[in-house]
Amino acid sequence: MKLAPSKPPGGGAAYYAILVCATFLMASSFIAGKVLLSHGAPAFLLVGWRFVVAAGAAAAALYFTTDKFFTALFPARFEATDWLTVIVIGVLQTSMAMGLLFWAMETIPPPTAAILLFTNPLWVALVGHALLGERLSGLRLAGLGLGVAGVALALGGGFSLEGEALKGEALGLCAGLSWAASTLVNKRARLPIETWALTFWQMASGAIALLVVAHARGQSWPADFPATGWLWFAWLAIPGSTASFGLWFLALTMGGATRSSGYLFLAPLFTVLLSAAILDAHVTPVQLLGGALIGAGVFMINRVPKPAAAEAG
Repeated sequence: MKLAPSKPPGGGAAYYAILVCATFLMASSFIAGKVLLSHGAPAFLLVGWRFVVAAGAAAAALYFTTDKFFTALFPARFEATDWLTVIVIGVLQTSMAMGLLFWAMETIPPPTAAILLFTNPLWVALVGHALLGERLSGLRLAGLGLGVAGVALALGGGFSLEGEALKGEALGLCAGLSWAASTLVNKRARLPIETWALTFWQMASGAIALLVVAHARGQSWPADFPATGWLWFAWLAIPGSTASFGLWFLALTMGGATRSSGYLFLAPLFTVLLSAAILDAHVTPVQLLGGALIGAGVFMINRVPKPAAAEAG
C-alpha cells in the first residue's frame, strides 16, 4: 500500500523564528569575542574557558531533556574508537575551528572572520565529492562555483599581502576548513549518542585542548580586565554558544539538515549588521558581494532537487 506523502518538515513561522534567533546568537558571539579580545583576553585562553562554561550548560540541557542522564552521557554501545572520534570532532570543531577563528579576530574584523568561517559548507561539498564519492548535481556544482568566487571576492575586497592581516585571513580560512573536517568526520561516524551528549563531549574535549595550548603559550587573564568584560564573557559562553547551538539543533530537528543549512549564512549577515552598530566596523562593497555569493552558493549546495526529495520520502 502506498502511503500518503508526509508533510514537509518545519513548523512555519516558529521554525523560521528559531532559525533567525540561532543565527543571530551565532553572530553575536563574533562581536562578544572581538570586544573581549580588545580587552586583552588571550585568544586560546578565552575560547577554552568559553567552552568549559558552554559544556557545563550543554550537560545541564541534557539533564533536563532526558530521564537517563548518565546512560545518555556514557552510551553503552560506545567503543574506544567512538570515544576517539568524539575527541577528534572536539579538536577539529572546538579547538581548531574556534581557536583559529578567535586568533584570526585579533587582526581582522568580525565580518571578515564570519564570512571565512561560514565557507565550511563549500568545503564539505567539495571534499565529500572528492573523497566520499558524493554526487554533485549541476545545481550543486554551480553553487560551489559561486561560493569559490565569493571567497575570492571576500578576501580580495580587503586582502592584504603583508603583515598581520594576511595571517588573520589565512587563520580564518583554516577555521572554516577545520569546521568542514569535523562535519565530515561526524557525518561518516554516525555516532550512537544523544545530540546534547555529543555537544558536551566535543566542547569539553576541545576546551581541554585549548587550555593546554594556552598554558603552553604562557597565556594568562589580564589583571585589569574590566567588570563589563565578564558580562560579555557570560553572553559569549551561554547565549552565544549553548543557546545558539541548542536552537540550531532544534531547527535541524524541525526542518531537516538539508533545508536548514541553506540559511546558515544568515550568521555572517547578522555579524556585518552588529559590527556596524556596535563596533563601528566597515566592510567593503566587494566583500559584501563576496559574502552574498557565498550565501547563494551555500543555499544552492543544500538544495535537494524535487524528484530526489520525492523519492527520499
